[in-house]
Amino acid sequence: MNVLVSGGIDSAALLVFYQQQKFSVRALFVDFGQPAAKQELRAVRSVCRHYRVRVSTATVRTRATFSLGEIPGRNAFLIFTATLMNGKEPGVIAIGIHEGLPYYDCGEGFVAAVQAIVDGYSAGSVKIAAPFLKWSKPTIWAFCKKHKVPIHLTYSCEKGSPSPCGKCLSCMDREALSVL
Repeated sequence: MNVLVSGGIDSAALLVFYQQQKFSVRALFVDFGQPAAKQELRAVRSVCRHYRVRVSTATVRTRATFSLGEIPGRNAFLIFTATLMNGKEPGVIAIGIHEGLPYYDCGEGFVAAVQAIVDGYSAGSVKIAAPFLKWSKPTIWAFCKKHKVPIHLTYSCEKGSPSPCGKCLSCMDREALSVL
């Protein structure tokens, strides 16, 4: 089981979700030049160390620059990077997308479309899993609290500064959740 991880709350919850189901979990972090890559990787390593999960990294360098907010094609890129790294091995690639986001790559149609492409590459032997697809962010937060996910080890700021900016959408989401 390959779990795509970003260092945030959703991917930490995803690791726990599959470990509780007794899957052999491996984490994959993709550095594609996002502003928060350094801080995200630090969080990924901390969370994975906590759960004794092996983490692999993929680094892609381009001249592209990324602004805050939606990064079009991000989730497809992450899944296809995991597919590439998976090779011919059968298995599962899990991603922590959840309901409540207006982005195309966070819905059932996206998962079905990507699954069709991955089926072509893997002869149907690799499945895309998005178990939080019908979970809201507060539901994921409640799962984390219930299962004692070390939220303090995660990082959720799009700017990538050592201390969260408190102004980007990720920071505002996290702040809203912390009062629940």
